[in-house]
Amino acid sequence: MPALMPLPILYSLRNCPYAMRARIGIYKAQLQIDLREVNLKQKPADMLAASAKGTVPILVLDNALQPPTVIDESLDVMLWALTKNDPDDLLHGFDQNALPKMLDLIRLFDDEFKTCLNAYKAASRYREDNVTECRQACEVFIQKLENRLSDSAFLMSDQESLADIALMPFIRQFAKVERHWYLQAPYPRVREWLNFYLQSGMFTRVMGKHEFWINAED
Repeated sequence: MPALMPLPILYSLRNCPYAMRARIGIYKAQLQIDLREVNLKQKPADMLAASAKGTVPILVLDNALQPPTVIDESLDVMLWALTKNDPDDLLHGFDQNALPKMLDLIRLFDDEFKTCLNAYKAASRYREDNVTECRQACEVFIQKLENRLSDSAFLMSDQESLADIALMPFIRQFAKVERHWYLQAPYPRVREWLNFYLQSGMFTRVMGKHEFWINAED
């Protein structure tokens, strides 16, 4: 009887938005993995051996091979998972132009919105006097999503897509910075869209708590 192939290993951190999007992609693809929750203050040697970047997520494939195949960018993890199995058609295979458009939107938020979001979170955390200015820089991007959601139920169309699950963890962060302001802000469709995910069984599953993993020899 042939030996069972070891499961792919995902090094993750529960509240990291990049790790969160990787877990969501894998969940949506209905793939099994060996999830290893790590403490970034005590990074496991196996994780660092897999990727010197030392940041999550890190997906290790073909662990029996030396060296194994490693994917250490969150979007690449999502694409790997959904390319293997996409039961909800999040890649919109019915439209050959859909995926490039999704990737353009995701990269806009990864490259530009994330910078504004980091500044906004820091200004709020340290009670700086430019919180409003930093929030308004973020709002340029939030308005883009509000406009999209005015035309369709999800960001690309009336069907959920890769773009929705890739951006959601970062919009969640934005919503938490000034919670009172956010709840009355002029973005009702963004709130409805975000709540759809936060109140879902999927989100409960991918946000399950796990003990920190350490190397077996430690």
